[in-house]
Amino acid sequence: MPESVTRESAAGADAGIREPAKPAERRLLWLVGPAFVAAIAYVDPGNVAANLTAGAQFQYLLVWVLVAANVMAVIVQYLSAKLGLVTGRSLPELLGDRMPRTGRVLYWVQAEVISAATDLAEVIGGAIALQILFGLPLLLGGLIVGIVSMGILAVQSRRGQRTFEFVMMGLLGVITIGFVASLVVSPVDWGAAAGGLVPRFEGSRSVLLAASMLGATVMPHAVYLHSSLALDRHGASGDPARVRHLLRANKWDVVFALAVAGSVNIAMLLLAAASLPGVSGTDSIEGAHAAIAQALGPAIGVIFGIGLLASGLASTSVGCYAGAAVMSGLLHVRVPLLVRRAITLVPALIVLGVGIDPTWALVISQVVLSVGIPFAVIPLVWLTSRRGTMGDFVNRMPLRVAGIVTVVAIVALNGALIGLTATGLE
Repeated sequence: MPESVTRESAAGADAGIREPAKPAERRLLWLVGPAFVAAIAYVDPGNVAANLTAGAQFQYLLVWVLVAANVMAVIVQYLSAKLGLVTGRSLPELLGDRMPRTGRVLYWVQAEVISAATDLAEVIGGAIALQILFGLPLLLGGLIVGIVSMGILAVQSRRGQRTFEFVMMGLLGVITIGFVASLVVSPVDWGAAAGGLVPRFEGSRSVLLAASMLGATVMPHAVYLHSSLALDRHGASGDPARVRHLLRANKWDVVFALAVAGSVNIAMLLLAAASLPGVSGTDSIEGAHAAIAQALGPAIGVIFGIGLLASGLASTSVGCYAGAAVMSGLLHVRVPLLVRRAITLVPALIVLGVGIDPTWALVISQVVLSVGIPFAVIPLVWLTSRRGTMGDFVNRMPLRVAGIVTVVAIVALNGALIGLTATGLE
């Protein structure tokens, strides 16, 4: 595929032509945006469930997990954007180029399963939010989430990526307010919270929760997507000076976006640690919301519900965008985003319709996501460390070491999640 600034969007042919490359003289602030779209994946309903449960059961013990996960996320997302900007190809495209057809199909199948698990968690989270706010049945809520997400994706298809980025930034702002505002009235023990920065566990249950928090934070579809987002936003470039400028801009983009997402995740845990310790029923989002509303007042409960709804709507839209990018890169098949949205909505509606416990479904979805993370992060670190792929922009030794450490930590913790879940340890 030619490295051109008019290269078709890997997220779907209906997205149109890539925006023209922005001059290197543009201010860095104008170049931010792609990381804020990817950051939506880091504040989805799976994060809400994992963080609230961790705070309610272990109070401030696992604060360090969220801090470490956010540092890992910054490294991984920067590498993904870097790969796209330097090579002019997305991560799925580069993987597809290196695999025989059978390998590409099998790789796509696992990525599609991961995408379905992601979408399941996000639609369920949005449906729970609508039930919390308006008392709607979960199935109807899931259908509404799907329809609204189609509207959000239509913005990307018809108005371009920059407008889509602004929509995602707005939703991220709502999510931030929804989950951070409650800290104003929560009796947080800041000394204990600082003590939670010391890495430690208390039994296998804390390990299980730590792995769930990491699995809900470093998301495979966000890793695949960011390389496409960076290309869709900036275009491919053969000018080394411009690439350096874009890499600098994307570094700040990633840091700012994930600082916001990380703050939201930490706020969730601190809220639960301060207001929900020892309260029964907090192992579900509905129970946690009820406890929050009782402890902090109905207004805080409503704000929490709005934040959860924005989380579900934004994350399911981004997840669909990512799935389209993966399919395009690996199979060279482009399905319009709205068609894909309609198809991928079906499994979530089935789960909601047959009455499966939504919290249990969220937990299982995080386990499935854990299986898929190594398939995304290992090739990413490998490709960005190869001079044959990256040329003069190959990872230097400090970043290479940081990438390897990140991969080992992610794989180890997610292996623990799968093992502890399979053996039923508590």
